[in-house]
Amino acid sequence: MRASCARHIRDLAEGGERGLVWDLEAAHRALDFFPQVLRLSEGQFDGEPFELHPSQQFIVGSLFGWKRAEGTRRFRRAYIEQGKGNGKSPLAGGIGLYGMMADREAGAQVYAAAAKMDQARILFGDAVSMVRQSPLLESRITPTGVNPVNNLADLRTGSFFRPLGRDTGKTGSGLRPHFVLLDELHEHPSRDTLEMLERGFKFRRQPLLLMITNSGSDRNSVCWEEHVHAVAVAHGEVEDDTTFSFVCSLDEGDDPLNDPSCWKKANPLLGVTLSEAYLADVAAQARAIPGKANGILRLHFCVWTDAEAAWIARETWEACEDASLRLDDFEGEDAWVGLDLGATKDLTWRALVFRDGMTEERVDEATGQVIPPQQKFVLFGQGFTPGATLKERAKRDKAPYELWVKGGHLTATPGKVIRLDYVAADLVDLSQRFSLVAVAYDRWLIRKLDEELDEMGAVLPVVEHPQGTNRRQNSPLWMPESIDTFETLLIEKRIRIAINPALRSAVASAVFWTSPAGLRRFEKNRSTSRIDGAVASAMAIGAATAQLVEEGVDMDDVLANVVAV
Repeated sequence: MRASCARHIRDLAEGGERGLVWDLEAAHRALDFFPQVLRLSEGQFDGEPFELHPSQQFIVGSLFGWKRAEGTRRFRRAYIEQGKGNGKSPLAGGIGLYGMMADREAGAQVYAAAAKMDQARILFGDAVSMVRQSPLLESRITPTGVNPVNNLADLRTGSFFRPLGRDTGKTGSGLRPHFVLLDELHEHPSRDTLEMLERGFKFRRQPLLLMITNSGSDRNSVCWEEHVHAVAVAHGEVEDDTTFSFVCSLDEGDDPLNDPSCWKKANPLLGVTLSEAYLADVAAQARAIPGKANGILRLHFCVWTDAEAAWIARETWEACEDASLRLDDFEGEDAWVGLDLGATKDLTWRALVFRDGMTEERVDEATGQVIPPQQKFVLFGQGFTPGATLKERAKRDKAPYELWVKGGHLTATPGKVIRLDYVAADLVDLSQRFSLVAVAYDRWLIRKLDEELDEMGAVLPVVEHPQGTNRRQNSPLWMPESIDTFETLLIEKRIRIAINPALRSAVASAVFWTSPAGLRRFEKNRSTSRIDGAVASAMAIGAATAQLVEEGVDMDDVLANVVAV
């Protein structure tokens, strides 16, 4: 949510360069529609004007206030993820009624869609109830059906609003939706319904797909795909001016079952539509009945319960990023390289680490212990990927490879496999610009790279860095130690990182296999996307901070364990 707000503010300053326009009058027109036209139903709010909560104002104002240069709306897709009971369905119903009645769209088709018709009718039912409470809407809208109502029509404009369930088999072709309100996305088994409805958008000038959901429990789901994309868009990792995101989540270290202060993060309408007493009850249930904990964490506190715990919180990583870093500023300095030669059809990563001065001596406030100066570091990352298969792999991996290549964060080599001669040439170039102390590598594919370096007549100081949890006698490097060191540098902010969204994505996706003794290694098969960049970075950090080097052992002794290519 913080990132989405920062994006909004950033776009107010810079969006004009991309043809974006902030139309305050259009935003207010939509915002005013809710309290002036709509009335809520049921419970304590029955008959009351629909006064939008500030979080809802941000959603509605953003969706209808942002325009493109030609005057149509900017956002065509919106992903809203909140805890249960935060008024998602009434808000979506109100947006649907606005699209049907006030969006100046002749023959507007608005659908409340869900995996099951019963679920679709919940959202649609909120809209029906608001029509019955509003004299203005009731005078203009003709309902069809009695128990239940199955269609709302504005006969003057030929517009209608109706529910649509995937389980009825009626999500076929021929629909020309203006707005689609997709409820509980986490329950959809596939992308079929979304794609079918979005194909009908081609008949509309400014359609809107509004996805509302609780957090899910399946990382292989369409909901997780949309969640990941929405988060990436909010943080600027993916440039997508058509998508609006409002993803509620906890911060690292939050404990919703024991700390009420974090509840608001997942429940923006806490104190309005749901009470602290209610959440206290469900948290107590989760503590008392462990079998209920995952469901409660998912539904009420926006926790993807089956997701592997993120290695490094996004905020921790971003706090170490430095946009001012330039590789040229380190010309001639000592450097360490980590090289992860991924499968030739996917990604290879090269990480480059430099020393960056020392911290100042300080006293730990908690213990009173004097902490001596410690080494700081700088990290640059660069990926390599086959250029001929970018589009198909971007779709498969759900990663914006083309955008990352355009930004210089990945190098696209010609053909359908990674050209290792490009990787070799990059290493040779680095050896000419910097004083390479060690190039840490894993045995996987290294012989093929050796051949390319041989042809170039290159001799580089290489040292094996195994990627497992077992030590090898011929190498001073050990992956569990490299991971721990890298982690410590990030947490203590003793490393500056050149901004690379592809590397950020790799670190955000990294998960581990952990031995009974607590030793960790990266687990690529269980990660949500390609993590080669995280692996290469840990290897480079391991090489730069190896115990032999830290203890002042002469580098000739260290390199005695190194096989020169």
